Amino acid sequence: MNAREQHEQQGWRLFRGDGVPRQVAMPPAPPWRRFGSGARHGEHDSAARTSPYLISPEHADVVNAALHLRRPLLVTGSPGTGKSSLARAVAHELGLGEVLRWPVNSRSTVQDALYRYDAIGRLRETTLMRDRGEAEPGIGSFVRLGPLGTALVPDDRPRVLLVDELDKGDVDLPNDLLTVFEEGEFEIPELARLPEEQSVVEVLTERSGERATVRRGRLACEEFPVVVITSNGERDFPPAFLRRCVRLELPTPDEERLRAIVTAHLGEEALEEVDQLLEVFLRRRAARELATDQLLNAVFLRSGGVDVTAQELLEAVLHRLGGAV
Repeated sequence: MNAREQHEQQGWRLFRGDGVPRQVAMPPAPPWRRFGSGARHGEHDSAARTSPYLISPEHADVVNAALHLRRPLLVTGSPGTGKSSLARAVAHELGLGEVLRWPVNSRSTVQDALYRYDAIGRLRETTLMRDRGEAEPGIGSFVRLGPLGTALVPDDRPRVLLVDELDKGDVDLPNDLLTVFEEGEFEIPELARLPEEQSVVEVLTERSGERATVRRGRLACEEFPVVVITSNGERDFPPAFLRRCVRLELPTPDEERLRAIVTAHLGEEALEEVDQLLEVFLRRRAARELATDQLLNAVFLRSGGVDVTAQELLEAVLHRLGGAV
């Protein structure tokens, strides 16, 4: 008996709360929650977990404008409209590799996004090497580029950088980004101060196993990265920053678009389970902000055999994801 047949036999209630140990077969995960061997190696956050990204021709043209102009794309819209997924979709369609992600919070700085220098680690390793009579480690082993710095590593193809929820950062963060975005380069002072014979240094990058060459302490891109900046509209950005971005407002999906999203992620057969759920979802979304992935979660559970009403299912799923309902 394979895992799917065993799951169908045991039903969807894996945990029963009766204290009785039992062997259960874990059911297949949703397409967007597959990791490791369930996704292509090294691509669990991109194409392997990304169904076709649905976007209107008009909005796709805005993305193309940013690509042609080599300008950051500032994407706004309600939660669940696909802002962050857009970066992965662009990287997948254009064959630009893994997305570099910079999740912004109130403590984020441009400095940390560019590079980090582990001075304490270098001092410790140097002391140990000297005590053993071995050669001191090079400084490059203690400098690691952050997602923004890695995005600027010279390459014949641009890299994709997702700056997620920039509006959660410090009020000065957008202005601090302007110089880097305009010049496409930055300096690492710790390397710039090295003598001429040490002017070429290989440093670590955000990507596992990759190293980048830094000359005279400066790193400059050859192709400006594809930068996708998301914002939930929690605050306004400075005019100077907005002027240097191409802006895209993603609309809240209507009923037709929601059906298309369900089909893209879960297949045509999932539409058989969507009518009641969609009706309740749309009614509740009109009263408060709900995300599209909450509907997808409910449809996925219903397709897996959850034997509760649409109202009960959405009550449980939306309560868990969105707080009090």
